[in-house]
Amino acid sequence: MTNHLATSLPGIANTYASPDAGAQSRGTILFFLPGLTAGGSEHVVTFNANRLVANGYDVIIASCEADGSTPYYPCDPRVTVRYLGVPVSKQSKLQGVRSIIGRVVGLRGLLRERRPDLVISFLTRTNVIAVLAARGLGIPVIVSERNNPQRQTVNRVWDKLRQFTYARAYGLVTMTKGALAFFPENMRKRGWVIPNMADWQHVKPLYQNKDRVLTAVGRLTDQKGFDLLIAAFAATAPRHPEWRLRIWGEGALRPQLEQQIAGLGMTDRIELPGVSPSPGSWIETADAFVLSSRYEGWGLVLGEAMAAGLPCVSFDCPFGPADMISNGVDGILVPDGDAKALAQSLSEMMGDADLRARLGANAASAAQRFAPERIGEQWENLIASVIASTKVRNIA
Repeated sequence: MTNHLATSLPGIANTYASPDAGAQSRGTILFFLPGLTAGGSEHVVTFNANRLVANGYDVIIASCEADGSTPYYPCDPRVTVRYLGVPVSKQSKLQGVRSIIGRVVGLRGLLRERRPDLVISFLTRTNVIAVLAARGLGIPVIVSERNNPQRQTVNRVWDKLRQFTYARAYGLVTMTKGALAFFPENMRKRGWVIPNMADWQHVKPLYQNKDRVLTAVGRLTDQKGFDLLIAAFAATAPRHPEWRLRIWGEGALRPQLEQQIAGLGMTDRIELPGVSPSPGSWIETADAFVLSSRYEGWGLVLGEAMAAGLPCVSFDCPFGPADMISNGVDGILVPDGDAKALAQSLSEMMGDADLRARLGANAASAAQRFAPERIGEQWENLIASVIASTKVRNIA
């Protein structure tokens, strides 16, 4: 197959590796998302891209980022990565409108150049842009909601744009039935529920910590509820002097969380080390895991912790944790948003080594339901069925 990316669209950078010569492609899939930094959607996209290209598909990842960005999750060299050069950032309203137009124009140019058989976009605003960019090109677009649309609000303009564009998408993927139920019936009829995979089974806790480490992972945002976690840990920390709390991630709330930690006198017991140095590496230094989110689309890191065999405590927030954890069997579910109950459950878990061992062993077994190969097959079956259906329509 010849390299069709010898020349770029203006302002769009690319990297490309040609597939094996003579190989018959099963189709071209283009994934579209804001960026390729550390995060759940980025992990899912690179996982699927790597798996699909290994299974005979041509795969393109289109990112809004600028040229020179480095994906946090490794990409197979056979995957094409294209940068639109219009990164997502805080801007004035006028600058924001120009950036949105730039993303639509840039993606539309890429779609015209490569003519993929299917576009799969991730995250609400990116989904809107993908549908607008593909209008009139005859290319099906599947939009994927990666959060809880009932609690993750968008402003009125984006809500109207979502209603308009989603109705014109080929279909919708959510991670839970609860998220799918948010959308109107005409979208649910064209909807699929595909949970996140529980990855990093090959990464295991080393249990070499001088002090035991309770671990949390996520962006430092209000959604992740780290303020509730810090308060809960501080309430029970005096009873468990051998434990410390480590919260991996970065985000806008760092100053507020640091101030909260200092105010509670917990600077020697609670750490905010930033983003983990490599994907999944936070597992190696963990003795237990906690998810304190106010809401989730699924709870990717909870599945990863379970797959690694870590004992887990989680708020029973919508959506995701209750689909993964059987309370008291392979983890502990805490009433949604109840910091006092979270402190009690953390204390119980931190103080009982036998409980931790039992929960961890059962968690590893339960997480097999979401093994990467199983989830990857669901995505590939969906992709194959859409490509086959659209080809039949084109022939007719």
